[in-house]
Amino acid sequence: MLFADQLVLDAPRRTAEGYLAVRAKAARTGVYQYTGREVDPDNTHGLRDQAIVNVLRDEGTVFDKRAARSFIGKPITTGHPAEPVNSKNWKQHADGVIMGALRDGEHLAFDLLLMDEAAIADTAAGTVELSNGYGARIEFGDFKAPDGTICQARQAEITDGNHVARVKFGRAGSTCRIGDAAVCDALPSNILDSLTKTEKPVKTIMIDGLTVDVSNADTAMATITTLIAARDAATGKVTGLEAKSVADAATIVAKDAEIAKLTADVAAAKPTLQQLRDAGKQFAVIEGKAKAMGVTVTDAMDEAAIMKAVVDKAMGATAKDYTADHVAIAFEALTKDAKVADAAVQPLGSPVVIGDSRQMRDAARQDYIASLTGQKKEAA
Repeated sequence: MLFADQLVLDAPRRTAEGYLAVRAKAARTGVYQYTGREVDPDNTHGLRDQAIVNVLRDEGTVFDKRAARSFIGKPITTGHPAEPVNSKNWKQHADGVIMGALRDGEHLAFDLLLMDEAAIADTAAGTVELSNGYGARIEFGDFKAPDGTICQARQAEITDGNHVARVKFGRAGSTCRIGDAAVCDALPSNILDSLTKTEKPVKTIMIDGLTVDVSNADTAMATITTLIAARDAATGKVTGLEAKSVADAATIVAKDAEIAKLTADVAAAKPTLQQLRDAGKQFAVIEGKAKAMGVTVTDAMDEAAIMKAVVDKAMGATAKDYTADHVAIAFEALTKDAKVADAAVQPLGSPVVIGDSRQMRDAARQDYIASLTGQKKEAA
């Protein structure tokens, strides 16, 4: 299977002959993401219909000396050719040559020499990202990256470097860039070995993760067209998301400032009687809902504790990491239909008649008169 990774040109410089000499970080270790159709087009491993497949590239693959040397002496092209570059089409596609390869931290760096003036001008105009075209042997299974990411496949071996293409957009990101350094670290014998090495015939080539059947020109063109359309759509989406992210960040900052001011105002303010009444009513409502949900409320529990008790009872371990805001939202949702007993004045029933009011009045009057005349009888 053939892959294409990306890097970015930066800080190029001219030689005495007018050539453009640059050093580029050409590949990195880590996890690369592809669609299932890209890595398993025939569904041999059951991954074809997965949206994302993580492919691991470890140090043993990226910094393998034989793999790195396979790029030395290979051409630099403008865009990816629809066929592998070889001795029969080299003049048609080559704009320059890869002169050396070495490790630069966690990256594999190439020394590049652009020799075509039109390609040099195009580079100066902004076509500065690069995409490596190469063959790789893929292993499928369960693999874990150093950061803990689970991968369904890994590049076990980079078999053959074929070319480096200048493209508008790349996959690997801005960490793959060129820095000022000496050009051509490789010995002439290394270059000669790579140039004279017999290349294996290539039937397919992968460009930005899409497998291109180069034996069929129509299929190759259709695949490349699909790639360009997908890349343009993805670029537009990323631009939109970046703009939205900036807007959201500004909104969050404004809200934080508003919350801080409100917090200070509340701390400085003294509650009014109405506020105290409202708070009492709110507590009574929350307490009533909790009791309706079968939760026992104690005097030691405040509103937050009561709401959390209701949520914990209904949701169990699911709510163990809920914040106070999450608890409040869940409480409202869980108790929206709760039947709360009326906390207002309750009727006590019909009045009980204990005697005729007129008879009681007359009897009291007679007792008063008798007391004045000394005729009131002493109680037995």
